[in-house]
Amino acid sequence: MPLSGGMAADMSWMRDRYQYLKSQGLEWNPPTLESASKPRCMIDGKEMIMLSANNYLNLTTHPKVVNASIDAIRKYGAGSGSVRAIAGTLDIHLEAEQICAKFKEVESALIYSAGYTVNVGLIPTLVSGSGDLIISDELNHGSIIDGVRLTKASRSVYSHNDMGELENILKNNKKAERKLIITDGVFSMDGDIAPLDQITSLAEEYDAMIFVDDCHGEGVLGGGRGIVSHFGLQGRVNFEVGSYSKALGVQGGILAGSEDVRRHALNHSRSWLLSGSQPPAVAAAQKASIEVLMSEPEHVEKLWDNTNYFRKTLQSLGFDTGVSETPIIPVMCGESKKAQEMSKELRNEGVMVGAIVFPMVATDKARVRAQMSAGLSKEDIDIVLNSFEKCGKKIGLI
Repeated sequence: MPLSGGMAADMSWMRDRYQYLKSQGLEWNPPTLESASKPRCMIDGKEMIMLSANNYLNLTTHPKVVNASIDAIRKYGAGSGSVRAIAGTLDIHLEAEQICAKFKEVESALIYSAGYTVNVGLIPTLVSGSGDLIISDELNHGSIIDGVRLTKASRSVYSHNDMGELENILKNNKKAERKLIITDGVFSMDGDIAPLDQITSLAEEYDAMIFVDDCHGEGVLGGGRGIVSHFGLQGRVNFEVGSYSKALGVQGGILAGSEDVRRHALNHSRSWLLSGSQPPAVAAAQKASIEVLMSEPEHVEKLWDNTNYFRKTLQSLGFDTGVSETPIIPVMCGESKKAQEMSKELRNEGVMVGAIVFPMVATDKARVRAQMSAGLSKEDIDIVLNSFEKCGKKIGLI
């Protein structure tokens, strides 16, 4: 039965805000998947080729990952019963962390519920007040921005991947008590890579800590080990954040580094301490996904083969793929309406590619963002390329 008397407060501002978003074409209206997230899947009743998922290595349906999850449910049940810090740490959680650390060639790892919760829960524990300084790339992910906002530290932002500007900030803040440089590893909108080797050299010269969010590089760069391995920087980067929710095909966040880092996060990071323990099926799948990467390197190799072929052919057709260096491949459209139109036309062709528009990117930098998968065949990619050419010509993009 409906409650009598109405709400205690006027909530019409929510409707007004939504109507404004809708009038600008900016509201989210997520499609519904009716099958597993794989290269060809059912979306809203139609078979589509998926180019909007983070499932870069196509591990969501890998038999070893799926079977490990099923076996864990039978052994441990559906849930873990508590937060990790009290009574929710199972042996399978520790095994997943140990094999992750071994694969990434670090001392230790701690698994969070998501990459987002690593950033918002860890960053505030690394600085203490205005005498400390956080230095952040201007295009860092929103979860980093949220984490920084929860601190009382002083803040500086440097132009995207501008090492000269970063060094000037470090030079001008030598007296800061703690200095923390934060960067994405792979930038999710453009698909370019942070110059982590140069950042590390500057951090060492000016006594700064390094925090890299490599959620889109995990399973992709460095033979799957991520950006730290890609640049050969093991042991020199303080905090390496990764994700099981993207290339590894499962769910969860990764903090990798020294044993000191793990102990610190375990004792001080509220998003880890106060979050429910991940279900046994997820922990087992996390462990299995790393085991697959260790024993089957062909998935990473296929991803890069597909990526290079797709991007090169798009460029030959006349599309602007921006500064992409990774399986995140934007097709620049300019105005938001053009990107939305391109996405709609591609979807009509059976290709799922999302439009990225303001405020996620600048008003004149709208694009459709393709994300490549190792599970796509060359025939699949050629179908997609033909659709891009057809739709691009139809809307006047090429």
